[in-house]
Amino acid sequence: MIDTTCRIAGLPFKNPIVMASGTFGFGSEYGAFYELSRLGGISGKGLTLQPKPGNSGLRVYETPSGILNSVGLENPGIPAFLRDECPRWEKLDLVRIVNLGGNTIQDYVEGARLLQEAAWERAQEQRTAFDMIELNISCPNVKAGGMAYGIHTETAREVVREIRAATSLPLVVKLSPNAENIVEMAEMCEEEGADGVSLVNTFSAMKIDIRKRRSVFENLYAGLSGPAIKPIALRMVHQVSRAVSIPIMGMGGISSAEDILEFIMAGAETIQVGTHNFVNPRAGVELIEDLERLMREEGISSLDEIRGIL
Repeated sequence: MIDTTCRIAGLPFKNPIVMASGTFGFGSEYGAFYELSRLGGISGKGLTLQPKPGNSGLRVYETPSGILNSVGLENPGIPAFLRDECPRWEKLDLVRIVNLGGNTIQDYVEGARLLQEAAWERAQEQRTAFDMIELNISCPNVKAGGMAYGIHTETAREVVREIRAATSLPLVVKLSPNAENIVEMAEMCEEEGADGVSLVNTFSAMKIDIRKRRSVFENLYAGLSGPAIKPIALRMVHQVSRAVSIPIMGMGGISSAEDILEFIMAGAETIQVGTHNFVNPRAGVELIEDLERLMREEGISSLDEIRGIL
């Protein structure tokens, strides 16, 4: 028997494969390609308190072994998510993760409060639509000139502390590789009561149109993801795993079963698949099958045997 189960904050994942926020919508589109409940989990499209239209102009640009994205966190807002998406999420047999963003502390806290209230109301009726919050601290702090909350540890600490106080839901903090010190950032999250961390988010990058003499993106910079960032992401996951005792959700360019085992060996409890969903809409179910096959070939009966062996 092959045991692919994982656990974060007491929540059981049937396998380590979680679909990354911003690459899978809320899952319904991909449900046309395979049974979503075969997945370990879904981290839904990043949500903010109010709806956001996203960035204007070009949003995605393909690069060698990856993509640049400047979508701008387009989303329907938390109230619309609770009304329109949660009834569908309640039917999914997997770990359902709400990715929470915001441009001010007040936005974050009010968003967490609405999610906590909705979770409590459903619990009274013995229903569950979501299981965990993934806190996105890569959002721009509008009161600090647009610098992302996740760059400076002490700035991020305030967000994590306030959200931890606002909700009893399991809380995972999504870390930016652009942080001044990602290990210090992860240690802070553990100190402030986070149940886990997920890393890494996209790298700040750019593309210049030499004929138009300007960036291809109206916002100048964009987020780089895909296989190109995997070696750096893997190194960061390994460094963080040696510094904290809370679970890690590793991500960054994962596109094969071999990649998954690398991240598990580096110390990740689960992984997230992002850009590869755009390459192959059946990526999730194929990775599950490939992982089990590879574990048999390598004589691995449980992921716990190899987790964090480096």
